[in-house]
Amino acid sequence: MDKVLMKGNEAIAEAAIRANCKHFFGYPITPQSEISAYMAKKMPKIGGTFMQAESEVAAINMVYGAAGAGVRVMTSSSSPGISLKAEGISYIAGADLPCVIINIVRGGPGLGGIQPAQSDYFQATKGGGHGDYRLIVLAPSSIQEIVDCTTNAFDLADKYRMPVMILGDGMIGQMMEPISFPDNVDTKEIEKPWATTGTQMKRKKNVVNSLYIDPKELEDLVVARYKKYDEIEKTEVKFETENIDDADIVLVAYGTTARIATAAMRMARAEGIKVGLIRPITLWPFPKDIIAETAKKCKCMISVEMSMGQMIEDIKIAANGACPVEFYGRTGGMVPAPAEILNKIKEVM
Repeated sequence: MDKVLMKGNEAIAEAAIRANCKHFFGYPITPQSEISAYMAKKMPKIGGTFMQAESEVAAINMVYGAAGAGVRVMTSSSSPGISLKAEGISYIAGADLPCVIINIVRGGPGLGGIQPAQSDYFQATKGGGHGDYRLIVLAPSSIQEIVDCTTNAFDLADKYRMPVMILGDGMIGQMMEPISFPDNVDTKEIEKPWATTGTQMKRKKNVVNSLYIDPKELEDLVVARYKKYDEIEKTEVKFETENIDDADIVLVAYGTTARIATAAMRMARAEGIKVGLIRPITLWPFPKDIIAETAKKCKCMISVEMSMGQMIEDIKIAANGACPVEFYGRTGGMVPAPAEILNKIKEVM
């Protein structure tokens, strides 16, 4: 596989195309606009559909329609744009439809700033819109992993008939790294007998819907959906660990922040401080089991985030009091430095 130098946003778009996504609906917002620009160039060349909608609300409802027809479809945005899409995402989840949603996070709340942040963790992992539902949330930490996560996102969305979100930040969206695309990607999609593709007078019509007047019918559907979520929590958790077996302090970080935390860990090790790292790759389902196991062996955990502390709540729940859980973070678009994290490690020690 030959390597090519690509920006994160463009790698997402190219990986989606190679995963047989031929339909993209979006609206430009920094720092993810390159995804739309790339799709605008490439989609007409592959017989696909690119539409810059009049708003984020319109874009997500176009995704809803395309997903209902059973095609692989994607949208992308950043923070306030995802907020505008939240109702549509809830409708898509309520209709049990597969799609991929990209959020390249910027500082907030409100319009905030265009610099990288991780302050949309709650929005992504706790639903974001109304009702009882979940999204599978993937958090790549490198451009190569972006490629792998994008391919996986479409497969997971189809497998479980639900939206999958890739949560990055402005740094990973804008940085460039050498990557390779797999030569042979299996793009054979599963059968979708539920899709609204027309009956050809050979079957009963399919109906895509999230409205149920009978409360018992709606409850049964939501309960069944949560049984599916339970299965996802058993089978789809992904994470990486480093140096946790003998660690006194374990850092927990995801995405680009995990790369910075890795540098801090190595600096600490060089000074004789036993520090390890857990990097969640799936933010939901959250890798609670490895955190629970590690919390029983280490003296302290530190959640490192580009926010005021959101993932720390899931860490505390998973640790269940087995060890203290501390926090270090920067927000508003500020990026933590390895030396800052090392100082926090020493403070905890």
